[in-house]
Parts: sequence; C-alpha cells; structure tokens
Amino acid sequence: MLKYALLGLLQYNPSTGYDLKQFMDTSTANFWHAKLSQIYITLKALEKEGLVTSDVQEQTSRPDRRVYTLTEQGTQELDKWLQDTHSELPQLKDPFLLKLFFCARLDKETLLTQLKLQRDLHQKLLNEYRTDTKATIQNVRENVPQLKKDALFWGLTLRSGELIEEATIRWLDEAIETINKEI
Repeated sequence: MLKYALLGLLQYNPSTGYDLKQFMDTSTANFWHAKLSQIYITLKALEKEGLVTSDVQEQTSRPDRRVYTLTEQGTQELDKWLQDTHSELPQLKDPFLLKLFFCARLDKETLLTQLKLQRDLHQKLLNEYRTDTKATIQNVRENVPQLKKDALFWGLTLRSGELIEEATIRWLDEAIETINKEI
C-alpha cells in the first residue's frame, strides 16, 4: 500500500523522499505512515517499474537532492488502484492493545499510569487534528482552487481520525474507570 500512498502524494508535486515523508506525516499519518527508509526503498522500486522517474538536483551548500516525478504509467496505476472495488477489512496491529491483553501481571498503579499516558497521547493527537491539521486543510480549500476537491477528501479522512481518537479516549476513560473499580 505504501506504493499507492507515494503515487498519490506525487500526483500533487515532484518531491524528494524526505518531502514525501514530511507530507505523509502531516496528511495521512492517522491512517497511513512509513519510515523514511521504507519510502526510499519503495521509490527505487517504483522507478524500476517505470511508475516514477527521478532527477538529481545539485545544491551548493547541501547534498544533492533526488526529486521523484509521477509518470503517465504511474498515474494509470494510481487510477487503476483507486477504481478497484475489491475491499477487505483492515488488520489492526496495536502494540498497546497487545501489551494490555497481558497486563494482569502488572500492579494497579503501573497499569493506570500506562493507560493515562495513552489517554494523554491520544488527546494530544486529537487536539492536533482539530487545530493544525484542520487549519492546513481549510487553508488549501480557500487558497489553492485546483486542490479544493482534494481538500474535501482530506477533510473526510481527517474526520475519520478525529472520530477514532474520540472513541479511543472514551475507551481509555472506561478502562481507567474499570481498573479503579475492579482491581
């Protein structure tokens, strides 16, 4: 799926791997993310497939930059994927839930500390979605007419992230209450 995330991001602008990582961190991170090393490996594979091209841009005071551009074949591949109606439920992998599953071994205070820390992290993320991310999308909608339709869909994915974070916070509050009552 990283392949399609990168093709999708490259439809907006030619970019370096670092630029793509930054864009991903501020746009798709609530549902799709990757490490910089994964991005570079995938970009090389996409170039071998002919889905992107790259050019090295020389810089005087910094190392040269490799800028990737979506090809026509890459655009066709992205469109084919977007139109594919085959769906399946995502497989959730959550390290915290895995840890919680086995937490009967922990004392109450340690467990509550971990739950409260998770709650704080999710609240911080929700606040970021509601402020910075929402403002960025609104700015694009108002100031970049050619991306107004894109921004509509960015807003829909943002709303999904908000609702997921709200539900997670509510669940963590319930878990904290349950631990306080039961243990």
